[in-house]
Amino acid sequence: MQQFSAVNGKVGHWHMVHLGSRAVGGAGLIITESLAVNREGRSTHYDAGLWSDAQIAGWRTINKFIHEQGAKTAAQIAHFGSKGSRSHPNDGLQYLTPENGGWVTKSSSAIAPFNNMSLPKELSLNDIIKIRKDFTAAATRAVLAGFDAIELHAGHGYLFHQFYSNIINHRTDKYGGSFENRIRLLVETVEEVRAIIPKTMPLLVRISAVDYLDGDDRAWKMEDSLVLAGILKQIGVDVVTASAGGFVFLDKSRVFPSYQVPFAQKIKAETGIITGAVGAITEPVQADEIIRSGKADLAVIAREFLREPYFALHAAKTLGQQVEVPFQYKRAF
Repeated sequence: MQQFSAVNGKVGHWHMVHLGSRAVGGAGLIITESLAVNREGRSTHYDAGLWSDAQIAGWRTINKFIHEQGAKTAAQIAHFGSKGSRSHPNDGLQYLTPENGGWVTKSSSAIAPFNNMSLPKELSLNDIIKIRKDFTAAATRAVLAGFDAIELHAGHGYLFHQFYSNIINHRTDKYGGSFENRIRLLVETVEEVRAIIPKTMPLLVRISAVDYLDGDDRAWKMEDSLVLAGILKQIGVDVVTASAGGFVFLDKSRVFPSYQVPFAQKIKAETGIITGAVGAITEPVQADEIIRSGKADLAVIAREFLREPYFALHAAKTLGQQVEVPFQYKRAF
């Protein structure tokens, strides 16, 4: 979950307490907020990043503490594309023009079909090569910072999604048009990242399984995600986390406990890749059932961990499991 609390992309005390408390609270794998791979890939001026070597030290300190608590960490690296150049959430996350302190965003095409997107400049082929290099450089810094895994965020309307969905991508070159062309940027980036990180380091990819734009033939659909997940498995991705949407706000009537879990379930069943499930997972029994029933391999929980940093310890107690509690807190458990 984005914290919008970094200074020049560097993390500080807030991030140490924020992530460290989840490690103390029993989380097994802690995935960071989206870390921008370059400045124009940020959503706001306050995003954390891994575009500079100066940003490594802060993460190294945080990872050391998290590891001391027995948890693992994954760096989620991303580029927001035309969902960037926005104000701080306290100021409404409104689009900022370059004249008002923002920047020119870039995307697959120079269109902005939805309200929460800026009007971007279309990426040139040289720009695309540079972005791939920015992802590999960020992945290298993640390794140096002591992360245990890397996740590429390719969903939620961010740059990779802006390429693979026909809703945004109107290109006519090798990165647009056909399915193979639209997934090319993600596939090439995965291959390049996989080649430079340790062979034993897990590589995760988060996708939007559907666009939630019913009735629009251009929209990304579940059938597309199944093909993409199969390809990602072949090129070295270890885990696919199946979220959804990102271009439009979903009607609240379609949001309910575990509402996105069927996406992960179908991808796991059809491709055999390890899957992470998301979507209003808030209760221990609910998360446990997702795993025990084989719907997914990981329950990926965000908002509930914001509400309750010690969710995992309380979940273990609820489910009758014995877990190691930090000695400092044993009197409470």
